[in-house]
Amino acid sequence: MSFDTASLIRNVRRVEIKTKKLSDQVFGGEYHSAFKGKGMTFSEVRKYEYGDDVRSIDWNVSARQNEPYIKIYEEEREEILMLVVDISGSVLFGTQLQTKLDKAIEVAAALAFSALQNNDKVGLMAFSNSILKYVPPKKGRSNVLRILSDLIVLKQEADLYPPRKTNINSVFERLTISLKKKANLFIFSDFLDEGYQKKLQILGKKHDVNGFRIYDNKELNIPQLGSVYMNPLESNKPIYLNTLSSSLKQQYRAELLQQINYFETSFKRANADFVSCELNEDHFSKLHQLFRSKTN
Repeated sequence: MSFDTASLIRNVRRVEIKTKKLSDQVFGGEYHSAFKGKGMTFSEVRKYEYGDDVRSIDWNVSARQNEPYIKIYEEEREEILMLVVDISGSVLFGTQLQTKLDKAIEVAAALAFSALQNNDKVGLMAFSNSILKYVPPKKGRSNVLRILSDLIVLKQEADLYPPRKTNINSVFERLTISLKKKANLFIFSDFLDEGYQKKLQILGKKHDVNGFRIYDNKELNIPQLGSVYMNPLESNKPIYLNTLSSSLKQQYRAELLQQINYFETSFKRANADFVSCELNEDHFSKLHQLFRSKTN
């Protein structure tokens, strides 16, 4: 499938302009603090000076030189940011000025530009009931712009050819296999799925996993429209619903709340950080909240 190249470039540029300035101003320092290198790598040795930590003395070198030398270490700054974006039918929903997927792309872009500012590698895994796109982590602005372009094209494809179902379990399994080095993972989804807790726990043992749940308040309640045919976002079959039925509303609400509870419980058990962001909420404040939880 091909899309108008000029339109695609305009869309990528629009997202870049909207998110890059705010990312530079707001997240540069916080991103570095939250995801600074966890390890230390050996750099050099130098002569011991008064006040140095004696635990850093290199005894082998000191013995050869007949005077104390210490080891100097540097923080391992090369980090990997992996953006994991849900492109299933349900994230195309939105009763505000944007859909859940629009919000996900904006937040992902802000994080990508923050990673770019810190010279980190950025990768992408977009999914529905299968992996739709995988971009291995790389450095550089051209790579970030490619990722934004891929997300916009995937959104256009999803708008034209819904539905796509969600399989979060399979994407967690694929991430465990694909990522050999420790990475900072951000999963953008409405998490209207279950059965992924075990794979999340396995993933969380090696990587820093962060869930960013995006939702619309209108999802919790079925509007009173009488008896109507509806086209579910993740099914090809229209269904007939009596929206005045109290039992239907209760069942629907209970199932939705169950999935939300499953999301929160699963991330807590995996010791993974998470936030939930409504379409009307400021997603930058939600990222602040998440970053603060890592530095406190």
